[in-house]
Amino acid sequence: MNSIKLASIAGICVLTAACQNMPASADAQAKLAPKSGSNVAGVVSFSQSGNQVVVTASLSGLKPNAEHGFHIHEKGDCSAADATSAGGHFNPTKTAHGHVHGATHHAGDMPNIKADAAGNAQYRATLDGLNLKGADGVVGRAVVVHRDPDDYKSQPAGNSGPRVACGVILP
Repeated sequence: MNSIKLASIAGICVLTAACQNMPASADAQAKLAPKSGSNVAGVVSFSQSGNQVVVTASLSGLKPNAEHGFHIHEKGDCSAADATSAGGHFNPTKTAHGHVHGATHHAGDMPNIKADAAGNAQYRATLDGLNLKGADGVVGRAVVVHRDPDDYKSQPAGNSGPRVACGVILP
């Protein structure tokens, strides 16, 4: 064999070995359905990045130019007309509610969503200390959009008002 073929074969072997050692990307998604008489809908995606979960979302039907509370809730059940079937915020460590970047907060606390003038929003947040699966995992839980902004201090849920959209997080 000539040296070019050998170099190509060696390169493929190195790349193949490197790829086998890379962690598989595990993704999950929730399709949001309107609740409490709203028109809010959208898709929320979750991906694992080390010991963080990256959340991205595309939403419509929100109150224009307004902020809305956005949380992961403990139960993967959006069957109630007002989404109360999703339970409270996901909180496996039993801490107080707060801002996701504060010292104390629920695992399910996320930054508010900000809608544009047409009531649409694009969203991205990185959440520390979460996983897609397992005891601290988001898969099988619900993601909820609230009518009002989260104030990040009122207990137990930030005074963010009725639940206007809900979706179960599925792999």
